[in-house]
Amino acid sequence: MRRWKCKVCGYIHEADEAPEKCPVCNADKIHFVEVDDKGDEIALISEIVVEAPVQVVKPKTFRDRLAALVLKLHLHPISVHFPNGVLPVAVIFVALAILLGLTTFKEAAFYNMVFVLLTMPLVMGTGYVEWQKRYKGAKTALFMTKIFCSLAVLICLLILVVWRLVDPTVADAGSVNRMIYLGISLAMLAAAGIAGHLGGKLVFGSRG
Repeated sequence: MRRWKCKVCGYIHEADEAPEKCPVCNADKIHFVEVDDKGDEIALISEIVVEAPVQVVKPKTFRDRLAALVLKLHLHPISVHFPNGVLPVAVIFVALAILLGLTTFKEAAFYNMVFVLLTMPLVMGTGYVEWQKRYKGAKTALFMTKIFCSLAVLICLLILVVWRLVDPTVADAGSVNRMIYLGISLAMLAAAGIAGHLGGKLVFGSRG
């Protein structure tokens, strides 16, 4: 059985031909290369060059070094764990404040959201580097959905935090807008969950 490797996410497919779409990252068939049992790419005869052309190696810029550090230290998966852990707690606190009238939870939810909002530039910045460098900036449905969900989380966070600053009573049990506020919180949590699921699919899907 021939083995094919997705150059975007590393998924290994065993069949006579490469799949039309990668089942992990949805990359097209053209992104697959044939590999041997060790995972090394099998070069076609037409691709073998007798005399390799001279290549000029450009010096690495500060941006290149920073991107390499982000990948080496796995800064994106590390940074994304903070908002993914705090967001569900914040939404639960909002629900408790609105449904049970617990003002203490309302304050706790607000400060948790402020914390997550402050971490978002790092999360999205390292995520962009990861996408460009590790996954070649592939614009498949998986990556576009993940980016859309990240932006949705950021927009919802901004709305919730600014709204709470403008109207401190918006999450009170008697507020006329309390259910809208809760609905935005739930939508934010759903978007974060989808983004996290797709991220896990990228990391663990290629492991079979």
